[in-house]
Amino acid sequence: MNRGLDLSIYLVTDPMLCATRGLVETVLAAVHGGASVVQLRDKDAPDALLVEQGRALKVALAGRGVPLIVNDRIAVAAAIGADGVHVGQADVGIDAARAALGPDAIVGLSIQTIAHARAAARLPVDYVGIGPVFTTATKPDHAAPLGLNGLARVRAATPLPAVAIGGLTADHVRGVLGAGCDGLAIVSAICAADDPQAASAAFRRAIGRHRQGADA
Repeated sequence: MNRGLDLSIYLVTDPMLCATRGLVETVLAAVHGGASVVQLRDKDAPDALLVEQGRALKVALAGRGVPLIVNDRIAVAAAIGADGVHVGQADVGIDAARAALGPDAIVGLSIQTIAHARAAARLPVDYVGIGPVFTTATKPDHAAPLGLNGLARVRAATPLPAVAIGGLTADHVRGVLGAGCDGLAIVSAICAADDPQAASAAFRRAIGRHRQGADA
């Protein structure tokens, strides 16, 4: 299993929000601003297109120390040579993902409840994604929002590294990290921004301020 993963700013791509600027261009701008993980997510694209996009991202991210994760599709992740995969509760099993990608791959799991959190601790996963924290238009079929209090309760139920997701902006950094999470998964606040690099940098600054305050 993977260790030392920096979940601080976990960028999740959206095909519509990245379309105007371009997927690779949006991702690179976000990475220049401080994004520490990139997840390629497109629920509707055919596998062949995702493989093409993922390979382009893999080349662009080479040498930057930023892992590329694929949402749901382990065959696509394997074809790309991605660093890992992120799956949901209703997606392919964790054991199958680990078997297909190997012991060194990054495997993440979406959770929404305390029961999910406790179960995840017994699985071969590297981190969990908790959410949605707030309502988000980028995933219309999401579960009921947890809010920051609900996020804290779910996060407390697992020892695994955790990233929060769902309607988050830089204004939520203090609340999310204060709830015990290791980082924020961001879609719209970066992908839809006029300047993804500046948007990502705003998250990085807010995280730095919170951590300096916590260490004081």
